Amino acid sequence: MQKPNDYDNVQAYGEFTPIKLGGHICKIMQVKETISSTGKDMLEISLDIAEGDQKDYYAQQYKTDTRTNKKWGCVVNQLINDNDGNTSRGFKSFITAVENSNSGFKVAWGNNFAACFKGKLIGGVFGREQYLNANNEKKFFTKCSQFRSVESIRAGVEVPADKLLPDTDTAPGAPPSMYDSDGFMTIPAGSESELPFMS
Repeated sequence: MQKPNDYDNVQAYGEFTPIKLGGHICKIMQVKETISSTGKDMLEISLDIAEGDQKDYYAQQYKTDTRTNKKWGCVVNQLINDNDGNTSRGFKSFITAVENSNSGFKVAWGNNFAACFKGKLIGGVFGREQYLNANNEKKFFTKCSQFRSVESIRAGVEVPADKLLPDTDTAPGAPPSMYDSDGFMTIPAGSESELPFMS
């Protein structure tokens, strides 16, 4: 057999350590103001783990990924308004959690809004959500499903119950449900846009 052309550039499967479920102290890597696929104002909030034995988890994951289209592994998409056009509870919870986690920090409304969050700490609660893959098999991905203050994470939080698909789910390969009632959304690792803060 001849050596395949791209053999040296393909990463071998190795031991993968999943992110632990439950509470993590996170660092905000970037916040970006954008528009959702349904035309609603939204934040893309990029996180990494700031403390503990999984510190820099997503940065290490990113650095060891040899694919040319590698992606940042933890991006939380948060709608700003609810379906009635009012401030969503998820958005208010994000702002409150950041302000309560960083002494003296207040949000800078206006042109510097997104930039003011970079490097700030926030608590994140990570849980599992079920989805159907292309083979119509039920699988799980882990996502940051709630924002909390750092203090509440250090006090201890319960691991969220798995969010399961209904038994009558639709087509294979359908993405997981994207928004909850508060407009809080995340997407599975590997499907976000590449982030400029890593360059």
